[in-house]
Amino acid sequence: MILVTVGTEKFPFDRLMHWIEELMEADLLGEEVVVQYGTCTVLPAGSKVYRLMRETEFRALIQQARVVVAHCGEGTVLLLDAMETPFILVPRSQRYREHVDDHQVELAQAMASMGVPIAWGPADLVRFLAEPRKVSISDLSVAAAQVVCNRLEQRFPALGPA
Repeated sequence: MILVTVGTEKFPFDRLMHWIEELMEADLLGEEVVVQYGTCTVLPAGSKVYRLMRETEFRALIQQARVVVAHCGEGTVLLLDAMETPFILVPRSQRYREHVDDHQVELAQAMASMGVPIAWGPADLVRFLAEPRKVSISDLSVAAAQVVCNRLEQRFPALGPA
């Protein structure tokens, strides 16, 4: 099962709903799709939909899912990072009136540079869904810090005993 979640923002995230609908119509998903749609006005035909759900129900669906497709909200990112299910993030954009600013795009750019799967278009979703992988953002952050430290130590060797 694929779980798609857009959170509870007052702004619809219909662009993501259109992507999911197109992939379903093209028979590229091939499994049950469950959508938490919030304020979206487009609902993918053939999907099981929930406007909102309790946190316990949401966590249970995440655990049951083969993969999660989620907006790039900080709370959702932290929740998904703490769970075992592979996920890909789709940032909301101010350009499409999906949020008040582009903080989700900025967060997605930073996380993409660390190796977190981000979908900038429907093709990114197709590629990820074909071969999902679980990443740990906290592990990536530690690894990224270690790379920076190693490079600094190579460039500026310690003057005395370590």
